[in-house]
Amino acid sequence: MQKYYLAVDIGASSGRHILGCLTDDKITLEEVYRFENGMVKKDGNLCWELDRLFEEIKNGLKKCKEIGKIPTSMGIDTWAVDFVLLDSKDQILGNTVGYRDRRTTGMDTLVYNKIAEDELYNRTGIQKQIFNTIYQLMAVKTQNPDHMEKAESFLMVPDYFNYLLTGNKRNEYTNATTTQLVSPVTKDWDDELINQLGFNRKMFCEISLPKTVVGKFSDQVKEEVGFDCEVILPATHDTGSAVLSVPANDDDYFYISSGTWSLMGIERTEADCSQVSKMANFTNEGGYDYRFRYLKNIMGLWMIQSVRHELNDAYSFAKLCELAMEADDFTSRVDVNADCFLSPDNMTEAIKKYCRDTNQKEPATVGELAACIYHSLAKSYADTVDEIEKITGRTYSRIHIVGGGSNADYLNELTANYTKKPYMPAQQRQRRLVTY
Repeated sequence: MQKYYLAVDIGASSGRHILGCLTDDKITLEEVYRFENGMVKKDGNLCWELDRLFEEIKNGLKKCKEIGKIPTSMGIDTWAVDFVLLDSKDQILGNTVGYRDRRTTGMDTLVYNKIAEDELYNRTGIQKQIFNTIYQLMAVKTQNPDHMEKAESFLMVPDYFNYLLTGNKRNEYTNATTTQLVSPVTKDWDDELINQLGFNRKMFCEISLPKTVVGKFSDQVKEEVGFDCEVILPATHDTGSAVLSVPANDDDYFYISSGTWSLMGIERTEADCSQVSKMANFTNEGGYDYRFRYLKNIMGLWMIQSVRHELNDAYSFAKLCELAMEADDFTSRVDVNADCFLSPDNMTEAIKKYCRDTNQKEPATVGELAACIYHSLAKSYADTVDEIEKITGRTYSRIHIVGGGSNADYLNELTANYTKKPYMPAQQRQRRLVTY
């Protein structure tokens, strides 16, 4: 009988169930279910609907049963940094606040009162982003201290879904490193740092590596979806899994994991926690087999996604690329990593205001708006290429673009033009197989 393996990939804007099987030594992939995702306002905070997302995970499993393609095993990946705290009865403490919420404003100062910023980077190698888990946990400790005290379990989002499926709790390595609480030397929780910050150490589980078996479905899930399945840890940080899909076995390339966020960098065997690396704001996220994803987080397609929603989703992404091409000579550029674009009330107005404030022409049409975003993204990629080559003292020959954004050919061409690096056309891509 044909064996099927299920990947549940949940990003900040959507999720999907992909069934894979081996046919004539080739991986065949089939999307069987897709659903929407996004943050909602709750009690004044931007929150994830984790209960609804778990229902969607089960709906996709039921779809597998319906079409007669039952997976032997499955793995879940999601975005990073977000988490839940569970009490002694395994109930979530508080709301599941997301990384774009503003509760972390000022939390960096409180963290640096406990540990100097330079020392923090030296210990963890993780770039400063105000939404990092370390600052979110400081917000919990400051704003809801009873939640920190009552917490018996700390689970990243995919860890939580695995728990709901199996009843077993594990913290997966690649996602755990994005908390800024893991040592790149020991590859484990930095107990001294956690205690120094006053966080509840007992809530953190033992860190498990990709390929670890979490367990079988609980009786309740098995009865609901109609079959049993083994849940296995992939690289649960979606970027960790995306980088594994890069069709290369050498080290002579950049990758861009292109989605709501653009994660651009290289793979390394050792972390670079130097001050030069810190000043350039690079991060050393844990990768498969203890490699490091040395990369920069770039705002990515979040900006064009937001603009599209503000236009009532009247344009497809392909149409937006077409309109951008028609307005290709529009010259205004923005810093895509500016804080004003992280979670604005209106992205279109935020872009126009940035152009006004920097004495540039405001985009007046949808095409000009899209061209401004795509050109600005490509320029950011080029800046990142220059920084990495300067820091590493070497040049790299090409760029591999993976993820949903790899379908944006206009952006890909701009990237090649700005970086002066070729990228692999989609039709020439091959997949690198990693057995879980």
